[in-house]
This record gives sequence, structure tokens and C-alpha cells, in this order.
Amino acid sequence: MNHRKSARVNDAERDMARMEKDACGRFEGLSVGSRDSASRDVIRLLAPHLSDERRQRIRDAVRERTYHVVPVVEGLANTGNVSAVMRTAEGLGLQEFHVIRGSVPPKKSTRTTQGAHKWLDVHYHDTPADCIGPLRARGYRIVVTHLDATAVPISAVDFSEPVAIVFGNELSGVSENMLSEADATVLLPITGFVQSYNISVAAAMALYHADAARRAAGVGELSESERERLEADFSMRAVRHAEQLLARSEKT
Repeated sequence: MNHRKSARVNDAERDMARMEKDACGRFEGLSVGSRDSASRDVIRLLAPHLSDERRQRIRDAVRERTYHVVPVVEGLANTGNVSAVMRTAEGLGLQEFHVIRGSVPPKKSTRTTQGAHKWLDVHYHDTPADCIGPLRARGYRIVVTHLDATAVPISAVDFSEPVAIVFGNELSGVSENMLSEADATVLLPITGFVQSYNISVAAAMALYHADAARRAAGVGELSESERERLEADFSMRAVRHAEQLLARSEKT
């Protein structure tokens, strides 16, 4: 492996390590007490450390965010594919992302998330039940991309209700355990001779359709309170040493 490729692999490994480290969330202070008040304080205190352009970019991104469509990847064998799906999710404004680890360590890849993981709420799980149980308890319908006798076109799915879309391993697809958790299985449109798409293409098609459908239904927009909390969270992610700056401000 040449030095340039080795450096790209190291970048990808650092991305994955960073994502797992951040999986518990960035701003625990927003989860207790007066969250709205805390959010406004964070935005106000960090504003001097951000340019006007950066603050506006954060607001614009927050305005387009949603928790209505949630991508889930299960047992992907290549870290580059996890990164690719993550980049698609972030680009579409899908804020929450779940990764179910496989039984075999994923193959290293030179592809990175290009910073997408920094702006997503990424959650890691060891089993499908660990992931799906809490999602279903929050009201999500579990839709799995899988070709079987009961699979319906993704265009037939009702995206007016919250949906988690599951994508499986590049070769073997989703596990039997995941299929047992599914509320529905869906297939993507294919009119050519190929029988399937690669994972990054399949995810891009499915997530774009889901987000477009929920927008058309007029659902999934964040409340003003949710936007404020997310703007505070993004401000913390954008400012270096934000926690130290906030802690220092509390002492003055």
C-alpha cells in the first residue's frame, strides 16, 4: 500500500473511531433542566466565536433537519459504505443515524465521511433488538430493504408517519433477526437487467424518496424548540473547545 492510500485508510479509521466516541451525544446539558433556556444560553455564549456566515449556515441547516426518517445500517462489511450512507443522510438533513455492528469486524476503506458524522446523531448497537426496540417505542415503523414474497415498492410506503429504513450487509443483506423486527419489507425500482444496487446507491435512492415523500406530506419539520436545541448543539460542534468556553462563562 502506498503512503497516500495508507493515509486515506488512516483517515477513515479515525472517522470511525471518532463516530463511536461521539455516539453518546454532544451536549448532555440539553437533556436535563430547562432545555430551551439552556439552548438559548449556549447559542448566545458561542455566537462571538462564530462568523455571521457560519451562524447563518447553521440556522439554514437546522431549518431543513428532520427526525422523521431514520437510516439504519446493519452489519456492513466495509467502513466506506457506512461513510457513504452517512454522507447521503447528512446531505438530505436526516439527523439521526443508527449503526448495528456485524459479527465480523468491517473491512477498512479509504473513504471517509467527509465530516458528515460531525453533524449527525450517530448511535451504535450490538443487536437488531437493541436498535429497533427503542425506535419502535418512539413510534417509528420499521421498513427493511429486502426482496421477499411480501416486499412492496418503496413508493407504496406511507411516509406520513415516522419511519426507520434498514439497509443490510453488502452481500447477505439483513439478518433473520432484523427481518423478524420488520413491519414491512420494501424493494427499489429496477427496470434494467441488474438484480440489485450497491449499498450506497440503494441507500441514496431510498432515503431521497422517503425524505421527498415526507416533505410532500408536510410532516417531519422540527418544532421551534427542537430547532433551538439543535442550533445550540451544532454551535457546540462548530466551536473548538466549546465546553471549556461555556464552563468558563459560568464562572464569570
